[in-house]
Amino acid sequence: LKGSEAEALLQEAKESIEAAQNYRSELQQRLHGLSQARKQVRGSSSQAREGLKRHFSELQTAVTRLLTERLSVLLSEVDVIEQDSVRPLDDCQKLIEHGVNTADELLREGEVAIRCGLGEKEDLLGCFTKKALQIHLDSLPEVPVLVDVPCVSAQLDDSLLYAVRDRVSRHGSVSSHPPVQIEELQERPGSVLVRWCKVDDEFAVQDYRLQYRRSVSGQYEDTYIGPEQEFLVLHLDPHTDHLFRVCARGEGRTEWSPWSVPQTGYTTLAPHEWCPGSEGYILSSRRNIAMRSDSSPSKAGVLYSNAPTYFCGQTLTFKISATGQVDKRDSIGVCVGCEGEAESLQRDQAVCISTNGAVFVNGKEMTNQLPSITLGSAVTFDMEVVNLLPISNNNNLSDGGNFKLRVTIGSGNREVVFDWLLDQGVDCLFFGCSLAHPGWKVLVF
Repeated sequence: LKGSEAEALLQEAKESIEAAQNYRSELQQRLHGLSQARKQVRGSSSQAREGLKRHFSELQTAVTRLLTERLSVLLSEVDVIEQDSVRPLDDCQKLIEHGVNTADELLREGEVAIRCGLGEKEDLLGCFTKKALQIHLDSLPEVPVLVDVPCVSAQLDDSLLYAVRDRVSRHGSVSSHPPVQIEELQERPGSVLVRWCKVDDEFAVQDYRLQYRRSVSGQYEDTYIGPEQEFLVLHLDPHTDHLFRVCARGEGRTEWSPWSVPQTGYTTLAPHEWCPGSEGYILSSRRNIAMRSDSSPSKAGVLYSNAPTYFCGQTLTFKISATGQVDKRDSIGVCVGCEGEAESLQRDQAVCISTNGAVFVNGKEMTNQLPSITLGSAVTFDMEVVNLLPISNNNNLSDGGNFKLRVTIGSGNREVVFDWLLDQGVDCLFFGCSLAHPGWKVLVF
């Protein structure tokens, strides 16, 4: 073979070897997937089996206890009726036996009086006759007829058995798949957005229930119960795996469905935090809540984020959990840098909304206005890069030039959309707020 042909064959052999290695690796991954699938089937079947045995054993014990208690109640009722009915019969029997004894004694005295001699006969017969008159031999106690005496019986039928048989035949169910599954896990700063969907079309859902836990330890805990099909789970440590699962409750039912297959999610993004030590503001322990205090009533300036943690493509949310007096100088928004001397975000290189609903872009007020911010308001900022003109030949964001962001600010079910022109490219932004009067409390996530 010529050198070039040999080299080509060698290259082809190397490619075949690499392809075979990739093929083997893919097959091994699929074998691992099959192993996980088999483990899930076997494990869930074993758990379902144990759950069924435990439930029906507890049910059997409970039903036996209930039947025993009911039997005891009914037997007690029989005992009470028997005792109450026999007592007057016993009294009547004692009275009759006393009368029999008295009659026997009178008979003996009468026989003695008849058999005695003539001298005593007159006296004895006189005493006997007098005693017989005192006993009232014509007075007999009344004995109740059988129809007036209780005849105890138990009324039993098979209605309970039929009802129990019907309920038992429909009690419990076994399904191969839970009616709801987690659809998507999106990382957010210090949080994960969990989305789920219903996979059983016949299951009419009233509420969903979302739980999570650290994957290495800890117990599952509830984080959301309600009708929505997504929820942002906050306060998660970055680079830490968490397990999420969801179940549902049917309309008019009290019990929850089986849990979905747990999904592992995590966030690599640091949580949004306010900058500590800013005059006029008090922060929560996690630094995600800022409260405007009255320690600096005249001038507090802008409270910025601890770092430029907002990236384009994310949703930044400010939730108002307490309010103060509205001032037209107030601002909540996003900016390129944190200028220490600025009194408000109503300035260049910033976009913001005032507490009265006015929107400012690079310090200029827009004609479009959003509703005033009130207790419970949630203000959202969404941004995406709009590259109408090339920034530079190699598209480096930091090389300067016209850089445009499409901004959407939402508040009170309304939103404004505009383009924000910057003199240089940025890939991360600060957020901030300036509030003239005390009492405001702002949660950021």
